[in-house]
Parts: sequence; structure tokens; C-alpha cells
Amino acid sequence: MPSDQKTSKTKAQQTREQVLSQLDAQDAAIESNPGAFGDYSGAESFEDLFSESTKKQNFKPGDVVQGKVVEVQDDYVLVDINYKSEGLVPISEFRSVNGAGINVGDEVEVYIEKIENDNGMVVLSKDKADMLRAWTDISRAAENGEVVEGTVIAKVKGGLSVDIGVKAFLPGSQIDLRPVRNLDAYIGKKFDFKVIKFNKKRGNIVLSRRVILEAERENMKTKTLDSIKSGEAVKGIVKNITDYGAFIDLGGMDGLLHITDMSWGRIKHPSEMLNVGDEIEVKVLKYDEKNERVSLGLKQLSPDPWSDVVASYPIGTKVSGAIVSLADYGAFVELGSGVEGLIHVSEMSWTKRIKHPSDRVNVGDNVDVVVLEVDTENRRISLGMKQLEPNPWEELKESYSPGTIIEGEIKSITDFGVFVGIEEGIDGLVHISDFSWTKRVNHPSEMFKKGDKVRAVVLGVDVENERFSLGVKQLESDPWTNVDEQFAVGSQHDVKIVKTADFGVFVELAPEVEGLIHVSEITKERIEKPEDVVNVGDTIKAEVITIDKDARKIALSAKLVTLRNEKEDVEEYVKKAKSTSKTSLGDVFGETLRQAANEGSNTDNN
Repeated sequence: MPSDQKTSKTKAQQTREQVLSQLDAQDAAIESNPGAFGDYSGAESFEDLFSESTKKQNFKPGDVVQGKVVEVQDDYVLVDINYKSEGLVPISEFRSVNGAGINVGDEVEVYIEKIENDNGMVVLSKDKADMLRAWTDISRAAENGEVVEGTVIAKVKGGLSVDIGVKAFLPGSQIDLRPVRNLDAYIGKKFDFKVIKFNKKRGNIVLSRRVILEAERENMKTKTLDSIKSGEAVKGIVKNITDYGAFIDLGGMDGLLHITDMSWGRIKHPSEMLNVGDEIEVKVLKYDEKNERVSLGLKQLSPDPWSDVVASYPIGTKVSGAIVSLADYGAFVELGSGVEGLIHVSEMSWTKRIKHPSDRVNVGDNVDVVVLEVDTENRRISLGMKQLEPNPWEELKESYSPGTIIEGEIKSITDFGVFVGIEEGIDGLVHISDFSWTKRVNHPSEMFKKGDKVRAVVLGVDVENERFSLGVKQLESDPWTNVDEQFAVGSQHDVKIVKTADFGVFVELAPEVEGLIHVSEITKERIEKPEDVVNVGDTIKAEVITIDKDARKIALSAKLVTLRNEKEDVEEYVKKAKSTSKTSLGDVFGETLRQAANEGSNTDNN
């Protein structure tokens, strides 16, 4: 701090302390001996003190009198107070902040510090007179709740220092309606205050600007509440910004402008559109009179761009837009103000498997797309990029007609089949059900490995679902095609037992053609298990009793062959079976076969 400022500050403090000390001493002396300082017992304020002191010429130290400037020197100003000699006032006490000085003939109020100095002149002080008047005015304002004007002069611990004629303290909590972070912004500015604490003896003055603002705000709030209506457009000031919206001061009360009501388009944070202090026009969306809550909207002041989106973006239309954001499942394109569409990853390429949209596009890219679907209710527009290129699946359907034999490498294996490379980016699926006509395959890895070269038959090309179906078993003829002719019902054949189960035995009629002899049809005698009479590898004669080509099942009976050979009454046997089930013999054995097959399936699964 410069030495002249430091000295000035010290003198100001000394002056303040001297005045307070002299006031306290004078008050005490007058109380103990009212006549010691003249007849001033009726002086209760500065005006009274000044009035009483000017009634007589019996001036003494501590009096405040009226004087006239008679001469302005370099260091002092001579003031005539109607005493036997002029008084001296330091010239510094007349220099104001704006640089204005003092002129001869000006009338001033001064405080008598000393009746005569070494030169026989009265020593006067304008600062002390001003301070006495200021303390009187402040005391009156504190008692009556009046407003005082002051200038913020410095930042101090806990608040600000304010000049209201004397220094006063403005706590940080009393500066504004909300906590203030930047106190420096208030320095040098003038405001109105109320005195909320006043102690003359200690020289302690505490001010508040907040109580004035609260009163003003309450008055404004009443007017705002009386005039506010849902659906009306109002003006306000952006007071605070949060992640979810902004609070707008409507005049004595705040309204919330939610981020979703700021723009018809996409914004990540309210600060993209608003700044604290901005004056904006908003629409009252909802007013909760009971809780005094106001919901505001900004986008509602402009037409909803989705109201005519169907007309603006017909399905099949080619449009352009900028990529505004990416998600794992696709990219969002801004088609117009407040209107966005989604390019799903599945709509980015006909042949390539796009794992993430960043493989094709980036935020900020301008792209051409085709409108695929418009959902105005949910505000969604589906877009496609691949539709701008020829559909290779159409060409594939023409190039690979059903029955065409291809050869390719197995690209991947799944639980339900294998994918075979056809062309670049195009794979065909051989489903597990198309591996073999007769062999039961539990998993594709039992027959194929990744990288194997295989031959397959084209079964079909599904353009709409982008599927290429292949088959391996179709390379050979289906042995079941003429099975009903080769193994007609009633015909007898020598068959080889290839597998046994609790419910019967499986026999081979021809390569890749098997049938089932139920345990009840193995022999005339009742047996618990097939192994009691036959074993795997045995060859026995059996008669075909049912054929189910669709299910690829043949039921046989060895017992019926025995009965025929023994020339027993077969008709009686058949009649008995009919009376039991009321069905044909074939149906009887068909049902037996189906039950046996189901049991066999359960056994395999176990």
C-alpha cells in the first residue's frame, strides 16, 4: 500500500475514534454537569447540538458551527465562524472523490477542535462535523427503519465495507437474495441499504441490502401471481442454470424451464442455449397455484416441426443430414430443425456386418439417406444408407437359383448350423436339419470344422430377410422317397438289429433306413427286455406294419411273422387288436411306434 494511502487511512481511523470518544465524553459530562458546556441539555441530535451552539458565541471544543470560506490556501482553508479569529481546516478535507474542491464564499459546517492554536487561530474540522452528522442520520435511520445510500469501498473478511458517511459492514449473506461468489463485482457501486444493527459507542454498523431486495421481490411476486396465466408468453431473466434446465426470474418468483422444453431438437446441456442474465421470452405451460410453481417452455413459442413431418419426409425419399450422435445400435441424423432420424446398423450395408456405426460414419459427417419409416406418434424416423446402392441380394437370387451346387469354405459354426462363404460379404447357412437324410446330428461340429471346404445345394435366397439357405444332404437322393414301395406294409424282410432299448429294437432295412420293432412285437412270449431274446448284430425276419414317410418311421413285427408261420389264427389276432383299440392294425402299431420313438428320444437326451 502507498505511504500516502496508509497515512490517510490512519488519519481516518483516528478521526473516527476521536469523534466517538469525544461524543461519549461529552454525553457523560453533560449528564453529570449540564451547565459545564453551556445550556445544551436539550440537544438530543446533531441538529439540536448545532442549533444550540450557534445561539451563543461562547464557542468551545466539540461544538459544530456554521462558517463561511474566506480564503483557500495550498494546505488550509480559512473559515469565518463569527469568532474573533478565523479557523483553519486542512484542504484535504474538502477534496471529494470526484475531484471537486472548495471556493471562497461557500458555507460549511465545521467541528471546533481547538479554540486557539499557537498562532491564536481556531482549529476546525470538516470531517468530524460530517461524521457527527452522519452518525445522527444513521441513528435516525436505524430507529425508523429508513433506507440509507452507500458506496461499496472494499472487500473485507465475511463481506464488504460500505461508505454511508462512515464505514459500515455489509455481511456476505446480506448482499443479495442468493449467495454471492464474486464480491469484487460490487466494489465502487452505489446501493440502498437498511441498518439492521447500530451501536454508537462501539462504532458498529451492520447493513443489509437483502431485506430491501426481499421486500421488492415480494411486491413483484404479488403482481406476477396476479397476472400469470397458463398458455401466456412472458419475459424473464435467466437466473440459474442446472444440468436439467434453467430457472427464470419472472419478477418476484422463479419458473423452471426444463431442458426438454428448450428446443424441438437435441441439446446436451442448457448452457448450449442460455446464459445467466439473458432476457428471454417463454410460455407458461403450467401454473401450480397451490405450490406457486411455474413450468415454462421455450420451444412451444415456435411451431412443432413434427406436425408436418409426414409431408416433409415421405417414405422412400432421399434426404441429406448431419450425424449428430452415435449409439451402439446406430447413428442419429439431423434432417431439419428439431427433426432427427436413426440409421440402424443393419441399414448401413447390404453385406458387411457393422458392429458399431463409427465403422461407417462419424459425428459431423453429412450423409445421404433414404426414409424407410415415419412414426409421428413416437417421433421416430427410420433411415437407411444401403438403400442408395443396388441390392446384391436381388442379384444373388438371379445368379443362384434353387438346385445350384456351390462349393465354399465354412466361415463359422453355430449350434444350429454352419455358414459357408458364397461371395465377399455373403454367407449361406446349412441348417443342421439339412446335414443328413437319416443320421441324427446333435451338433454341427460332429460333421464339420471351421475352414473345411464343402459342397452344398442352393435351397433358396430370401431377399427380404437377407438369407441364403444351403443343404448338404440334398447332394444325394432321399432314401425315403420310395420307401413305401420298397418296404410295403405287409412285406417281410430280413433285418439286422443295430440298437436295443427298453421299449424295443432298431433294425436296418437298407443303408440309412431304419425301423423299430416294439418289445411287444419281438416274440409271442411276454418279455421284460429285448436282450432276453435278441442282441445287437442278430438278423431276424420281421413284417412291415406301418410307414410314416413324413416322420421317417417304419414299424415292424417279428411276432406277426411267427404267427403266420405257425398258421395260427392271424385274423383272430387282428380282431383282438381292433377290439382293443378300435383302430386298424397299422394304427395300433403306429401308435406303438410313436410311443417307442418318444421313449427313445427321451433315452437319448438322458
